Amino acid sequence: MSRIRYALLGAFLHTLALLPLWLLYRLSDIAGFLLCHVVRYRRTTVHKNLTESFPELSHKEINAIGRRFYRNFTDYVVETIKLLHISDKNIAKRIHFEGLDIIDRHLAEGRSVACYFSHCGNWEWGTSVTLHSRYGNVADVAYCQVYRPLKNKWFDDLMLRLRSRFGSVSLPKRTTLRHLLEYRRNGVRTVTGFMSDQKPGSGDTTHILEFLNHPTAMISGTEQLARRLDMAAVYWDMYKPRRGHYHIVTRPMCDSAAATPEGYLTTLYADMLQQTIRHNPAIWLWSHKRWKNPVQMPPTASKDPAINNPACQERNQAKHPSQPKQ
Repeated sequence: MSRIRYALLGAFLHTLALLPLWLLYRLSDIAGFLLCHVVRYRRTTVHKNLTESFPELSHKEINAIGRRFYRNFTDYVVETIKLLHISDKNIAKRIHFEGLDIIDRHLAEGRSVACYFSHCGNWEWGTSVTLHSRYGNVADVAYCQVYRPLKNKWFDDLMLRLRSRFGSVSLPKRTTLRHLLEYRRNGVRTVTGFMSDQKPGSGDTTHILEFLNHPTAMISGTEQLARRLDMAAVYWDMYKPRRGHYHIVTRPMCDSAAATPEGYLTTLYADMLQQTIRHNPAIWLWSHKRWKNPVQMPPTASKDPAINNPACQERNQAKHPSQPKQ
């Protein structure tokens, strides 16, 4: 019976994926309304996160962001299902990458790259970078992303299939270092995406700082791995100019992670991510319980990531690359 249920579910998802995106967005409108106003999916968590993160905003403004969040969330769901059948040409028109020459330069110099990414917009569509990079189809370069395996094997297999849709490789979180070391031994350069804005799991190393008006334990395993392998680091800044279209700007963080002090990259990432979220709060994943386990700021820590971080100071003083309209 279980196999039959999953077979029917698979057939249903494939049928949905055959629908044009404009029709999927109509379904998303309905699902977003139901999720927000009828099912009230994690409404308390979303409202609490938004209110505490933006105490300067009015109740009306918070509710407006919340409603847009649910529509963006259901857009993410239908867009991810669409990966089952969307053509390379279609998705290449819908997501634009700026600054990939920064990554290409590191690869040309023989250095692997750590891409700090986040749960903004549709992060699953970011795997289509292989269609845009001149190293996207090169034998000695691997595009990878780190993921946490799902408990349900059927859904885990489905997500792995979707994430490998454009030729990238999914690395289980617990064995990422081993896989990257193996790639290096075989002379393969890697570009690896790390979703470092999740709630830390058991055993995750963290760096405590102020993030969105909260003392926050940020996952620092990305930084430790990048420093150990002496990777370059970049930040993927996600924008959503309009529905069904995304723009990712590659922003440099460092050329050599091994040359940075401890906490440097994690603090810089937190600062960059805050700016992304403030540009368009509705596209971040507010339904996850980011601050479920409260932490205390260390006595000597600054609430402003830029104060003790030269890289943040330089970034705030520098001229930013073009920022698409939200």
